[in-house]
Amino acid sequence: MMSKIKKILRCFIVQLHCLFDCFIDFIFGIYYDGKEVKIPPVSNPIVLESAVELAEKIRNKKLSCVTVVSAFIERCKEVNKITNSIVEERYDDAIEEAKKYDNLIASGVDMNLLKTTKPFLGIPFTTKESNEAKGMLHSLGMLSRKNYRSTEDATVIASVKESGAILIGKTNMPELNLWVESRNLVYGQTNNPYNTTRSVGGSSGGDAAITASCGVPFSLGTDLGGSIRMPAFYNGVFGLKPSEKATALKGVLMRSKDFSSTMAEAGPICKHADDLLPLLKVMICDDTLRDKLDTPVDVTKLKIYYQKNSGELRTSKINLELRKTLYKVVKHLKKITGSAEKIKLPGSEYSYSLWRYWMSQEGDDFKLNITNKKSTTSATSELIKLLTNRSEITLAALMNIVDEDYFPKEDAKWAEAVTDEMKKFLLKKLGDNGVLIYPSSPHPASYHYSYFLRPYNFSYWCLFNALRLPVCQVPLGLDSEGLPVGVQVVAAPHKDYLCAAVAKELEKTFGGWVPPS
Repeated sequence: MMSKIKKILRCFIVQLHCLFDCFIDFIFGIYYDGKEVKIPPVSNPIVLESAVELAEKIRNKKLSCVTVVSAFIERCKEVNKITNSIVEERYDDAIEEAKKYDNLIASGVDMNLLKTTKPFLGIPFTTKESNEAKGMLHSLGMLSRKNYRSTEDATVIASVKESGAILIGKTNMPELNLWVESRNLVYGQTNNPYNTTRSVGGSSGGDAAITASCGVPFSLGTDLGGSIRMPAFYNGVFGLKPSEKATALKGVLMRSKDFSSTMAEAGPICKHADDLLPLLKVMICDDTLRDKLDTPVDVTKLKIYYQKNSGELRTSKINLELRKTLYKVVKHLKKITGSAEKIKLPGSEYSYSLWRYWMSQEGDDFKLNITNKKSTTSATSELIKLLTNRSEITLAALMNIVDEDYFPKEDAKWAEAVTDEMKKFLLKKLGDNGVLIYPSSPHPASYHYSYFLRPYNFSYWCLFNALRLPVCQVPLGLDSEGLPVGVQVVAAPHKDYLCAAVAKELEKTFGGWVPPS
């Protein structure tokens, strides 16, 4: 009898949540109706190509580095005034670097050696403002750090530069990276290239938006709670969060060490699946994992698992088109592999609570960092500042402080036990040759500011940070409103290559990234 009552109550809550979501979309739709601005169509076909293709053409002297870099810079200038993705550019310096690389090629350097040592020679890229790049701004979207500049590169940025890639700009992100929209008081708001009234996600939102807009072939993002995959989903591109401790994180946000116990990883955001593993190879610093990325994969031999939703009541119900997207992926993979098993991760209904607990173990003090480490603030003092018009932080940052100060903490034993049980269950299923197809989000990109009314939907991404597993966001075209849709592909630790292999298969079958113009 009690189980029936619980089912009825659960159904009631889900339906009530659906009505609330419809109300949100209706009200915000009225406000934003007619305010969408279109980005211009691509005029130079160079900007449509993958990083791997362009690098090969540069080595074969079919294109010069200057030609490639110039093409992307011109595209950035076209779209950035609409999307506000790039917050600081270094276009002139990038052209000079491209000229030096062209001179290197003209000098008769061994091209095979160049392919090995500098596989992305002459390829432009961006990274979000929170990742340190020598001489460039590193405000983290905070007024208290507005004019701060980095004195050195983040370790992972240095690695990408060493591959020959050329940094052409830094992109927008939420204040201190902790929000689901890329908006702050220093640089303002970034707009989605598919619909400028919609969010680009966070925290690598500027990176995903400029990549989708063809401003760069790829971007270097970081992911602590979905910060690569969420923007990749909302902007219709690929985003890969690699295995635990695959990438060095010194210079990312305020980190002063390359490695520590963390859910965060750096990873690539790109338009083409062929770029995922080559880019990851230059970003990771674990030689053993790098070598494993070359493992051949026969997709037809993979074990396929899928889950239709998390079961968490705080999140919205997954909309019809995203459910159909998941099912068409499962149907295709079942057709080529022979089977696909539906599962339910034990504890996925607590996704946000589990991530919130593991965030408390990260060792960062948000209330100290938000003041640029001048003092430790509190929810009470920040609320008073807000009410007296003296606040210097965003509402999103204030919500994080309120959550930390006023809401009860998760029980450590419970959170660790549930996480451990879920991970053991999933790894037993996946083994060495299995992948999990998991929903990306209940909705495609939503209206700006609407996330304040449904902040928990990002738990579809952050769950896999808590589990510390490799996971790839795969774009699968556009929905009926012209907004990107997709799924996540999850694998066991150090099986990142399985995620990339499935991403390639799905791109080949369903088309992958679609230009926003």
